Amino acid sequence: MLTDDRESAIAAADSTCPRCGAAREPDQRYCLECGLALPEVEGRLPSFRRGWIRHVGWYPGDWVWISLLTLVVAAAGAAAAILVTEHNDDKGSVFVAPSTNVSVTEPTVVPSTAPKPTTVDTSKLPTAPEPTSPAAAPKGPKNGRVPWPRNENGWTIVLVSYPKTTGRPAALQTADRAARAGLRQVGVLDSSRYASLQPGYYVVFAGVYPGKSDADTAVATARQAGFGGAYSRQIAR
Repeated sequence: MLTDDRESAIAAADSTCPRCGAAREPDQRYCLECGLALPEVEGRLPSFRRGWIRHVGWYPGDWVWISLLTLVVAAAGAAAAILVTEHNDDKGSVFVAPSTNVSVTEPTVVPSTAPKPTTVDTSKLPTAPEPTSPAAAPKGPKNGRVPWPRNENGWTIVLVSYPKTTGRPAALQTADRAARAGLRQVGVLDSSRYASLQPGYYVVFAGVYPGKSDADTAVATARQAGFGGAYSRQIAR
């Protein structure tokens, strides 16, 4: 009875999947139900498996032999290492760790063959002349004291006219105020010297213009500077 049960177990191991129990063919490599890689049924390992089942009645699986072989190899390696260590200790061998000191060799100085730089005696070189400052440009008349150009006719802006009986100082003060207000080419002229002006006045003017249109354009600037009565006028001898 026991023999029949073990033969049935052998037949089941060769004809069914060990995972799901699905039927298999002898030459089938994978289970069609669960995809397991099926154990071989021909060769030495299957014959060993059948003999194991007949004597013991059960079988742990083919994987156990691979694990067992690995364990045996590891044990043999450990035993060999222990024997080698004991053998070296019996001989009194001493293992000395290699020194990590690194010797530094002094660099060899090679004499330079490059030519030495030529020394130049600078004491005999000509001395560069001292820079001379350019001649100062002649300064023009101070704004507020600009004279009317000699022998030139043109147009200007009349800021204020003072009778000559009042004197020149008032005219000069007004010219200074116009210059401080930002007007350009400010000066004082004697109206008696110009045919286009009524004689007997000191005229405070600003600007020298070639034509009436230029002078008319600048009138607005003079009025904004505080001279509300400014107007353009021709200056001719």
